Amino acid sequence: MSTLREALKELPAAVFADVLESDDEYLLVVDLPGATAGTTEVTFEGGRLHVEARREKDVPAEFEYVDEDRTLFLDADLPLPPDATDEDANASMDRGVLEVRLRKRAAATERTIPISDA
Repeated sequence: MSTLREALKELPAAVFADVLESDDEYLLVVDLPGATAGTTEVTFEGGRLHVEARREKDVPAEFEYVDEDRTLFLDADLPLPPDATDEDANASMDRGVLEVRLRKRAAATERTIPISDA
């Protein structure tokens, strides 16, 4: 999981993230202020989690930006632990906080593999 921790350190300074772990699953919590479920996309591919999010801001017609420091566009590709699976994965967004739950792959049962003569 150290590669995931390192990747989280590379996120923009405005984005905070936590990784939690239970016996059965991982929980990734990412603060994306101003982002919504409609402006956020999460995909799982090849043992990686890709998070793309943007903040939409309403600017009154009579105003224009002099200085804009609250931009948010996140395009992060996060390596996952090898036992993370997308089976039954789910994500939710509440007031700019994204939670992604990924189940752990069941450990392979120990068994003897028969060997045949060639």
